[in-house]
Amino acid sequence: MDRRGRKIGEIEDIVFDELSNNIMFAIVSFGELLGIVEKYHPVPWTLLTYDEATDSYIVDFTKEQIQGAPAASIDELVRNDGQMYRDQAFDYYKAPRYWDPPRH
Repeated sequence: MDRRGRKIGEIEDIVFDELSNNIMFAIVSFGELLGIVEKYHPVPWTLLTYDEATDSYIVDFTKEQIQGAPAASIDELVRNDGQMYRDQAFDYYKAPRYWDPPRH
């Protein structure tokens, strides 16, 4: 859901970073047509906020923003442990990179 309570998509799966044990991204389905999902988007896990009241995850971006985000099949998103799409997703959303050491 976005902050206005509008449904954007559904989390289909999550992808773990095996080296750090972090969740890299959620795979969000978006754009169903006759029950067939047209696109899957990697959304950095750190950008999802769970809301107990609605039992859903809230994001600070719009449906239009996710439409322009990286997208692929689930098989492509998880290939090579998701590394290629991890970088694309974090770049697109300008999300903080959990794998980079903090700078002082």
